Amino acid sequence: MSLIQKLAVAYAALFFVVVAVGYVPAFNDADGNLFSLFSLQWYDDLLHAFSGVWALVAAFVSHRQSVLYFKLFGAVYLFDGVLGLVTGSGYLDGGIFINGFRSFDDIELPTRFFANAPHLAIGGFAVFVGFWLSRRVRASLAAG
Repeated sequence: MSLIQKLAVAYAALFFVVVAVGYVPAFNDADGNLFSLFSLQWYDDLLHAFSGVWALVAAFVSHRQSVLYFKLFGAVYLFDGVLGLVTGSGYLDGGIFINGFRSFDDIELPTRFFANAPHLAIGGFAVFVGFWLSRRVRASLAAG
């Protein structure tokens, strides 16, 4: 199993933990917001679970499928985080279509940043893995 495949397994575990944490009362405030930032619905759990299953399947199918996962998944998640940071609404949860652009009076920059930080970090690292690290790993696999 290549490093990229192992990272895909780690992503799968991460997403399964994200879904599970949403059901731990200690991590939810009185309004049901996870860490007082995220209002997660059933479709968010479904998206996170699907992301984890996709990562796990890709990891066990091949190195190449794991690279494809990181490229596609990373681009989608990173763009959702950037869009959420800029507009206050992402597209994976349909927010940009339902709420449109939200003003900084509605959602201040620090809140926008912390609300979108997971998608920025997870998507950004996935893009790094898919587009940069995978080339280095492929070169070492070919040499060894």
